[in-house]
Formats: sequence, C-alpha cells, structure tokens
Amino acid sequence: MQSIAVIGAGLIGRAWAIVFARAGHRVRLWDPEPRALGEAQAMIAERLEDLAKAGLLREAAPAVAARIAPSASLGEALEGARHVQESGPERLDAKQALFAELDARCGPEVVLASSTSGIPASRFTEGLPGRARCLVAHPVNPPYLVPLVELVGAPWTAAEAIARTRTLMATAGMVPVIAHKETAGFVLNRLQAALVAEAFRLVRAGVMSVEDVDACVRDGLGLRWVLMGPFETCDLNAPGGFADYVARYGPLFSALAKEMGGCDFDAPTVAAVDAARRAQLPREQIAARSAWRDRALMALLRRRAEIAGAD
Repeated sequence: MQSIAVIGAGLIGRAWAIVFARAGHRVRLWDPEPRALGEAQAMIAERLEDLAKAGLLREAAPAVAARIAPSASLGEALEGARHVQESGPERLDAKQALFAELDARCGPEVVLASSTSGIPASRFTEGLPGRARCLVAHPVNPPYLVPLVELVGAPWTAAEAIARTRTLMATAGMVPVIAHKETAGFVLNRLQAALVAEAFRLVRAGVMSVEDVDACVRDGLGLRWVLMGPFETCDLNAPGGFADYVARYGPLFSALAKEMGGCDFDAPTVAAVDAARRAQLPREQIAARSAWRDRALMALLRRRAEIAGAD
C-alpha cells in the first residue's frame, strides 16, 4: 500500500482515485475548487457501486471509497505521498506552474506524473531541479474501465522513475506501455486521430453516412480490435503471417495512405456530422448514453476476462 496524491478532481482525477483505491492504495484527492471535491466524492461512490454490481471489485464499494480522502489543501494531499498523479487543466501555463510547485514541495523520492492528453513533459519540466522524476502517464478515459496508460518521459526523465511508475500501474490493474521518445499527441491519440480524420474525410466526400461509418468500426474493425491490435490483426489475416500480409496488401495500403493526406475539420462538415449525431442522440441524452457506455464496458471487461481464462 502506498499513499498517492491525485491533484485535480475532474473526470480524470476522479477516475484515477478509483484506480488506485481499488488496488489498495490510500488516495488523497485535492482540487483548488472545493465544489469539485464534493462532486467527485458523489461520482466516485456511484461508479464504485456500478463496478461492484458488474463484479469488477474484489471487495465492497464502501471499503474502496474509504481509502479516498478529500484534502483541504495541496500540502495536505502531498503529505506522505510516494506518487503524484496530476490531472489539472490542459494548459501549458497551468502545468508549468503546478509542476514547479509540486517539485518544490515533494521530496526527491516522489514521482510526479501528469495525465495530460497531449503536452509533452519536456515542455513543463525542463527548468525544474527535480525534472528527472517527472513524466507523463496518459490514460484513456475512464481509466478504471480502459486500462491502457502511456508512460512518456522527457529526454531527462530517469529510467528509475519510469520503472517505478510502470510497476505501480501494472499492480493497480493498468496496462502500461512505454514510449521510447516524445511525439506530438502520444501514440494512442495518433492512432485515434488517423481513424477519426479518415472517417471525417469519407463523410465530407459523400462516400458514406455518419451512421454507416460508425457501423464500419463498431460492427467491423472494432470486433477484432477488442481482442487484438493492428499488427496481430494483420499477422492473423494472411496464411504466412505479417510479411505475407504486406506482400499481398502492402501496395494497396501504401496507395491509400498517399491518397488520404491531411485533414482539416471544416465548419460545414463539422456541422453536418454534429447534426447527424444529434438526430441519433439529442444533446440532453449524451450523459445518459455515456453512462450506458461505461456499464457496457464493464460487462465487456468481465466477458473478455472469461474468454482469456478459457483460452
């Protein structure tokens, strides 16, 4: 058991609190906005009950919730912490200021990790005396249901800091992957961006409707991707494995990649896609649909574990 400080009580901070408390760690949760802490506690209790009902907790929900304590100040949250998970605003100036304060307040043995979705650690840690213990730990929302977390260090991040974070995440039930160098947007966002950009281009060109493009992923690619990644998918889709797949389909994929090019999200197409989505899901129903998605992910996780166990 470790003491972990989660800084920022928004959607990602709340989710991280669940991840760490579920793994048995003590969590101190702090946010400069007191109302956010109250909202976070209510949401955490609700999600833990959902997880318990789905069979994804090893103990009762109240026992897990009891490990998460709101802190009245940043100093109180950091007291005794061995790991700090920053989940504050996605602004460079905010992260620079916050990491400067975290670095000044925390002892050298404390790892400082950011949940940023796309700001490289080198941009907000370069001038810090303790920059070697700083890195990005980029989750997928919500991390208590989608276990992947990207660990991305700056050029000066110590290997020991990355190794400690990898161990912490793995023992907390996450699936940590390590980037060997910084890249804009990190790897998961780049993969997602390629698919979203091409989906957008296809709708703009009038090739297919918004609903049917979604179906291509939901009822096509997505069914395989819930079990394996793109390289394994290709490897299994040719009798001779990946090299055989490239020999068969490489020229087609190369030609498609050249044709796709870049993508600008022009206002008319954005409006058209949004209108198509609002026809499928009114704006006031988005929160309910998101909750449905989370419950469905819980059921999927349970079933995927059963499939893996039967292999």
